[in-house]
Amino acid sequence: MSMTATYRKTRDPKIRLWRNTKTALVYAVLIGLSCVFLIPFFWMLSTSLTEAGKVIMRNKPWIPNPMVWANYKQALTVLPFHLFLKNTLTITLSCIVGQTLSASLVAFGFSRMRFPGRDVLFIMVLSTMMLPAQVTMIPTFILFTKLRWIDTLKPLIVPAFFGGGAFFIFLLRQFFMTIPSELEDAAKIDGCSPLGIYRNVALPLSKPALATVAIFSFMAHWNDFMGPLIYTQSMEKKTLALGLYSFKGLHGTEYHLMMAAAIAVLIPVLIIFFSAQKYFVQGIVLSGLKG
Repeated sequence: MSMTATYRKTRDPKIRLWRNTKTALVYAVLIGLSCVFLIPFFWMLSTSLTEAGKVIMRNKPWIPNPMVWANYKQALTVLPFHLFLKNTLTITLSCIVGQTLSASLVAFGFSRMRFPGRDVLFIMVLSTMMLPAQVTMIPTFILFTKLRWIDTLKPLIVPAFFGGGAFFIFLLRQFFMTIPSELEDAAKIDGCSPLGIYRNVALPLSKPALATVAIFSFMAHWNDFMGPLIYTQSMEKKTLALGLYSFKGLHGTEYHLMMAAAIAVLIPVLIIFFSAQKYFVQGIVLSGLKG
């Protein structure tokens, strides 16, 4: 088919009408599915602003009247949520720094350096992704017990500075493989060492990939429940995830307070997600690049 025929075909009113109708139907389906998935969130938000006596009413309106904003203050003062927030931020920010730096350093070695057994070692690193966490849970707990790190934040922070995780190493390696080798050769001519190339060439060009790793790390550690449950014991060392669990045990029947506490913990995650959606998508794209 010639270019002229193709152009005329795309200008056909019937074809344009069909395409517009098809696009409208796709958007209508997506909007409908979005509304369905948002119903639980709207229910949480509505319940968190409802008076205690109206929570379980059958005819409870979706928009409460009046809106009881004091539920949030009451929910967040029942337990020391300020300590939970402090511990969660300490763990999350430390792990973001540790995983981003260590994973990028290891990934740079696998992607840009040549040494015997490199590919075999990389396959061994990737194979750890298939190892269930339950398999290493008891040996790891014994190790941290010997180090007397139980009921501290160290078991939740220190491992992040030793490799950063196989998935992050794989993701960053895939990105480093796309950097032109000419840039590396030019840096070597200028006298850069491997660490100099990593610091002055690889990292500045890898900001999107590093941002993706940081976001995924934030999501994982902000919502982490199993790690703090195993390694922390005192109330002063608990995180927000454990705080919500403790709150459920004490005030599980007070749904308006439970939903208020859950919304308060969810807000930072929502902010991160909506402000960095493109990096979530980019993380999926980067993990599929050919190495």
